[in-house]
Amino acid sequence: MKNIVQGSIITTFRCNAKCHMCHIWKYPSKASEEIEPKLLKKLPKGLRINITGGEPMLRKDITEIFEVLYNKSYLLELSTNGYFTEKIVALAEKFPNILIRVSVEGLPKLNDSLRGIPDGFDRALKTILALKKTGCKDIGFSVVICDKNAQDLVKLHELCSYLGVDLGNSVMHNSWYFHKFDNIDKDREKAVHMEKNFIASMLQSPRRDLKGKLKDYGRAYFNKSILKRLAGDTSNYRPPCGAGEDFFFVDPFANVIPCNGSDEKWVIGNLKDASFEEIMNSQKASEVMKRVKNCQKNCCFIVTERHDMVRRPWKPIYWIAKNKFKLAFNIPTDFE
Repeated sequence: MKNIVQGSIITTFRCNAKCHMCHIWKYPSKASEEIEPKLLKKLPKGLRINITGGEPMLRKDITEIFEVLYNKSYLLELSTNGYFTEKIVALAEKFPNILIRVSVEGLPKLNDSLRGIPDGFDRALKTILALKKTGCKDIGFSVVICDKNAQDLVKLHELCSYLGVDLGNSVMHNSWYFHKFDNIDKDREKAVHMEKNFIASMLQSPRRDLKGKLKDYGRAYFNKSILKRLAGDTSNYRPPCGAGEDFFFVDPFANVIPCNGSDEKWVIGNLKDASFEEIMNSQKASEVMKRVKNCQKNCCFIVTERHDMVRRPWKPIYWIAKNKFKLAFNIPTDFE
């Protein structure tokens, strides 16, 4: 357990979006069966914790969840589609030191088509603008990259830069969590071309503040792995997976699991039955970790890259410096 630094709490499988790459909304959990906030007191102190779903703002007791975790975690994050503006703003005002990412799939027309929420982008933008008036400073959009939305990445980054908000991103996957096994980038050439432009945009960040620029550079480094995944690489494009060792998940039923990327859900234990320490040091944990070590999924998630960047900072520093130099002098680069 000494390496664990992040936990993700899947508060619900209910969702008001119908995203093209995720069918979690077809398999909702029942509110009466979802994890009680008090059970989260069992989690260790000092973790980075991501509150996610489904759509976590559908939880009527979302405030109680934050009350339990706000002072336990060194960073508490909310991942939301931004639909419930008033509830999100209320959380930000009560818990100003949280991180909030509002999910979009591109600019308005494309976003609303891919996420299946009428006026979804407008609602997401209104939420961001409302959050900027609160004491919560770490706010931004996030996007799941694929060939269907790659053409909007640069403009979305420019929008975030001018608004002074962050832009997180991931890449499309298949897993038990998404209830999808047919996600595939059909136009890889287009996706790769647009992803290269996106990386260049971040390395040439138009942001005015130094912190924002540095975060863009770090995000560009993470996107070199996404670039290789979009190109069709199936191995050796990202650091070793840290599921179950660096990070873990808790599902809506209080099951502790190593990750959300596997084809099957690998349950280590349940917080209703034991302490977190007992679960993570159990025989079942050892059995599950063997599966993790033998997993061939090669998922590309920021949680894996982030820990590697912290442990081996010279790698991203060298890569960033090298590619910024090439871009500055118009030297061709494939962002290797």
